[in-house]
Amino acid sequence: MSRVGKYPVIVPDGVNITIGAGNVLAKGKNGELSCHYDVDHVSVVLDGNKVVVSPKAETKQARALWGTTRANINTLVKGVHEGFTKELELVGVGYKARVEGNKLILSLGYSHDVTIETPKGLKITCASPTQISIFGADKQLVGQTASEIRDWRKPEPYKGKGIKYVGEYIRRKEGKKK
Repeated sequence: MSRVGKYPVIVPDGVNITIGAGNVLAKGKNGELSCHYDVDHVSVVLDGNKVVVSPKAETKQARALWGTTRANINTLVKGVHEGFTKELELVGVGYKARVEGNKLILSLGYSHDVTIETPKGLKITCASPTQISIFGADKQLVGQTASEIRDWRKPEPYKGKGIKYVGEYIRRKEGKKK
């Protein structure tokens, strides 16, 4: 039984919701996002400043999509109203990052700098040479971009060098013994 689907999504001031046939569109100060939902199993209704999601039948598929649809719509509303942020930290001698235009340039100990194009809809900033902040309305895109940046140098367990999320714990291992 879905516990998430029972609660309506509260739409804050400044966010406009448009519900079409199988599509929900949210517009706010951080942009415009949309998501698709299954019309056969779930109904979505705008009731004042609330979006109410309900299953059309008592099938397992409908009840599963009920909570998923409600969570996706909540993510849309939060994204266009507040936005999402991921913080990355570079740990290692000579590891640094800088932003030039719409490109993130990383020095990670390779023979060349790594250049990453900033995806449309995201804003990447570097407060210091070892801090990267990714901000955007689309939660999936923010997380995917942070993961792709982290993949260039994952944190290793012996010295702890690499790119890690702020607050991430790196389990350390003991090195070789004589």
